[in-house]
Amino acid sequence: MEKSRSGDFGFRLGMGAFASLLLLIVGAIAAVLIQDAWLSIQKFGLSFWRTQVWDPVSGEFGALPFIWGTLYSSVLALMIATPIAIGIAVFISELSPGWLRQPLVFLTELLAAIPSIVYGLWGIFVLVPAVRWAESGLPDAVRQLPFFSGPPLGLGMLAAALVLAIMVIPFTSSIAREVLKSVPAAQREGAYALGATRFEAIRAALFYARTGIIGGVMLGFGRALGETMAVTMVIGNNPRISMSLFAPQYTMAAVIANEFTEAADELYLSALVEIGLVLFIITLIVNSLSRLLIWSMARTSGAPPADTQPEAEPVAA
Repeated sequence: MEKSRSGDFGFRLGMGAFASLLLLIVGAIAAVLIQDAWLSIQKFGLSFWRTQVWDPVSGEFGALPFIWGTLYSSVLALMIATPIAIGIAVFISELSPGWLRQPLVFLTELLAAIPSIVYGLWGIFVLVPAVRWAESGLPDAVRQLPFFSGPPLGLGMLAAALVLAIMVIPFTSSIAREVLKSVPAAQREGAYALGATRFEAIRAALFYARTGIIGGVMLGFGRALGETMAVTMVIGNNPRISMSLFAPQYTMAAVIANEFTEAADELYLSALVEIGLVLFIITLIVNSLSRLLIWSMARTSGAPPADTQPEAEPVAA
């Protein structure tokens, strides 16, 4: 018995050490970023977050255009990708015939394995000309609107958002599919027993699995925030803030990738590292908020208000 307890304690200690390693890695990344960005932090302070000027020649650096470009492209990509990803997951798990299910699963997972640079090349040769053609075909009255203004370059926010959406879809879809597969069969059978249609039964399953689906969406959002090469190749790389979908803009990951090797002085390099620190902080905030959202939804999922439940969902036993 004593030997068994000793082995159990050693096992717990070893697993705890592995878990603590994650905390050490995150802490080490934060410490290195703060250390290397300290010169920029001392010089610009919080104004670095809200300044729009990025001029390495005069030594003026502000991260606001890159923060805007990162969040704008990621949110836009999420708005495009989420309904498509959930639709794919629903079709594969609920509607697809058996002979088609595995090929679709394989193709979905294959999209996640394609390198970012390949997406970027495809975006340059396919998406950019398509966006250019679509923009040039818009009526002049529409092109006067803030969301559609700008020259028909093809390179810009819309092309970047479309590439990001395609890259996010397999992550969100795979998680949503696995979550839907874990929904108890009793949920669907209960819905059918109450006279629900197939659509209503699927809607009940989606409602039951909503916490996991939200987690998959937030994972895709985190993937979009940090994407570099594909976005760099199609977004246009212009450090200015614009609401236009067609205007060339910039992201935090893209500016680091483009200008890190060109940083000729210490302040320039420190400013680029601080952009990496800003991206690190935003990613932590987004993931923390997503975990808080999932936690709050999980707390209330056991007894949701009656007016929020689908009509077809059976009463839990």
